[in-house]
Amino acid sequence: MAKELAKAYEPAQFENRIYEFWMNNGYFHAEPDKNKKPYTIVMPPPNITGQLHMGHALDNTLQDILIRFKRMQGYSALWLPGTDHASIATEAKIVEAMRKEGITKEEIGREKFLERAWDWKKEYGGRIVKQLRKIGSSADWERERFTMDEGCNKAVKEVFVRLYEKGLIYRGERIINWCPKCLTSISDAEVEYEEQAGHFWHLRYPLKDGSGYINLATTRPETLLGDTAVAVNPNDERYKDMVGKTLILPIVHREIPIIADDYVEPDFGTGVVKITPAHDPNDFEVGLRHNLPVINVMTDDAKITDDYPKYAGMDRYEARKVIVEDLEAEGALVKIEDYTHNVGTCYRCSTTVEPRVSKQWFVKMKPLAGPAIDAVKNDDTQFVPPHFEKTYFHWLENIRDWCISRQLWWGHQIPAFYCGDCGETVVTKDNSAVCPKCGKQMRQDPDTLDTWFSSALWPFSTLGWPEKTAEMEYFYPTSVLVTGYDIIPFWVMRMMFSALEHVGEVPFKTVLIHGLVRDSLGRKMSKSLGNGIDPLEVISQFGADALRLTLVTGNAPGNDMRYSEEKVTASRNFANKLWNASRFVHMNIDDFNVENKLPDTLEPEDKWIISTLNDVAGQVCENLDKFELGIAVQKVYDFIWDCYCDWYIELAKARLQSGGESAQAARQVLVWVLDRALRLLHPFMPFITEEIWQTIPHEGETIMLQKFPEYKDELNFPEASAEMVRIMDAVKAIRNRRSEMNVPPSRKAKVYVASQFADTFNSGAKFIVKLASASEVEVGSAFDIDGAVTIVTADAKIYIPMTELVDKEAELKRLNKELEATKKLLAQDEGKLNNAGFMSKAPEKVIEKIKMQAEKEREKIAMINAAIEALNN
Repeated sequence: MAKELAKAYEPAQFENRIYEFWMNNGYFHAEPDKNKKPYTIVMPPPNITGQLHMGHALDNTLQDILIRFKRMQGYSALWLPGTDHASIATEAKIVEAMRKEGITKEEIGREKFLERAWDWKKEYGGRIVKQLRKIGSSADWERERFTMDEGCNKAVKEVFVRLYEKGLIYRGERIINWCPKCLTSISDAEVEYEEQAGHFWHLRYPLKDGSGYINLATTRPETLLGDTAVAVNPNDERYKDMVGKTLILPIVHREIPIIADDYVEPDFGTGVVKITPAHDPNDFEVGLRHNLPVINVMTDDAKITDDYPKYAGMDRYEARKVIVEDLEAEGALVKIEDYTHNVGTCYRCSTTVEPRVSKQWFVKMKPLAGPAIDAVKNDDTQFVPPHFEKTYFHWLENIRDWCISRQLWWGHQIPAFYCGDCGETVVTKDNSAVCPKCGKQMRQDPDTLDTWFSSALWPFSTLGWPEKTAEMEYFYPTSVLVTGYDIIPFWVMRMMFSALEHVGEVPFKTVLIHGLVRDSLGRKMSKSLGNGIDPLEVISQFGADALRLTLVTGNAPGNDMRYSEEKVTASRNFANKLWNASRFVHMNIDDFNVENKLPDTLEPEDKWIISTLNDVAGQVCENLDKFELGIAVQKVYDFIWDCYCDWYIELAKARLQSGGESAQAARQVLVWVLDRALRLLHPFMPFITEEIWQTIPHEGETIMLQKFPEYKDELNFPEASAEMVRIMDAVKAIRNRRSEMNVPPSRKAKVYVASQFADTFNSGAKFIVKLASASEVEVGSAFDIDGAVTIVTADAKIYIPMTELVDKEAELKRLNKELEATKKLLAQDEGKLNNAGFMSKAPEKVIEKIKMQAEKEREKIAMINAAIEALNN
């Protein structure tokens, strides 16, 4: 490690070296330790198809801050990393690559396809992991897991078999969400709803007896081909006499009944609903209640089936157009009405989802949802912030059975086997099965499990479950889950009910929810907008620490944040300030034998900085324990920038130059405070703090294993701190007034201080001379000085003779001249803005520019007036 601090702050020169140092020494590794408390975070596993984006950077920065903080507090802190196999996304990439080669997965077969998939995982699956290391993630990479590794596969089979044997997993025909592009079923949580412009097609179905028609409206006329009934509400007086009669389905000319069902809302539209059990979840339920036939009219890729020759092979939207034309020709189309409605789309490819009846595997959710609801209501698991419990409860209280089978090859193959001869089904953890009835070799279900099925087991499968491992005993339940609010239904609730069912304990004590990283205009980052920011490019330009500080500054649980280059530039400037302050410390200690401990004798300024640091340490610990990471880092930032760099270093300079014991004491305090400030900052900015810490006097191998500062009574010096605050308030007040009056620092003036704290100001006079451009300081109980500038603080009244500050007449003349010139400019700009002709013709950008100019001119006029008033008082 570096023993000298480079002249310039160049993070690219040391960040990789430091990470390698941490890795080579195993500092991230955690083991069960009966002498320590456990602290566990399981990393939300990124997809193996993924590349690092700002969401990953935020999510992992927050987790790393917490794990580094607890590690420094002496916990056995395990951050368990891993990746997700991401069935749909990964299979799509492999299929696309094969398409370019001119082959399909069906042509090469399952075994060869899976060989390609594992090869792809080997080549690309580790990319996201390497990128996570770039931001400083101190995860225990020795324990890295994969949702399809041997241990996870064992856990998946164990869970499937257990749930099946308890009757909580079943296979049946149900209406499911089908993606015609991904060609697989998806769960309710994977459907994203978006508002789309559509139509209501008002139709009339003729009664078979020729006595008239019944009118209804639909948003999907193409599904009319699969209608098997028309429904009305049993309490709707308008249609009571029609229930039981038969209709002729337009263009298809199939006979269908009129049925009565409470599902129909009499007040919506005509109070009549067409029932298509194969293509609508509500219609499917109605069909079950009335024993209606289920007629599927679409293929897997949403084309009309061969049962309807005129429309066969047409895409659903193409067929819609032709069917509407035929309905009009037959006289069945009454009118078309514009209608905007929410349409379900696939979260992966944004294709409109097709409700479809299919034989699939399901998890029975009601028995599992209850304990998961109770666990949060009983505070076994708490959400931060608490209002996200509403999302969690909403999903669990309204949950339908979870469709867990996917028509994919990449994933955990369903451990169910079928006998081709007698139809027997066997569910087993074994890789093969023989029919218990007829002794024939059985065929395994070709489908795979929903990716979220294995992800739901992540907090305990990664610790060795179903085996009773030392890790499971020690590190479970985990301490906190850090995740975005967008995957509460996908992942959080599924981990909750899975853990409660299989382990009997919640998977985590706290769920820390963070928001999204948006662009500087508040827009969501997306490919379509082209506003995505590559974190690796930011790291290359500004350093990982600057990115981390940007992501956590102002961060509040659950809230979205805005990223901008201005913010990350400010973060890098802070790092540069710390670097330069550390170099100043080196300039003053390198030729001396300085110990990293406090001297026996402390000056008031020493006591102030130590006491302030002590208060900040106590507050930061409290903030981090409450997950107020943004508040915590701001306090550390303010302490380093304002208290240490801008004040204490300046206060110490005179002593450092004087030599002797006082100078040596100042050196010791500089080093001791810098060491503790670096420790406070380390969880947020690990690279720069390690690099600097390695160059100052210290004990131990790495800053990341040093004790995190905490509040101590013996480091509290309230009286000395109060004295220094009085002096600093005076210095700030004098500086501000001189600035208002445009007095250069080089112009010295005598300062009179009237205060009841005479001893404080007499001992602190040297600071007023050095830091407030005083030629000398006189302290007394009261002064009567003609023509003096008066400055008031909480503890003093300060006078500075006007003639020593400025040539009053010359300065007033200059200020009045500048005031008139600025008023003239403002009048011109306001004239344009009040001119209707100009405002109607000028481009928006020009108008906006003039408005901004006018605002700046108003601010300048106010400042000039304040300066004139200050001179006249």
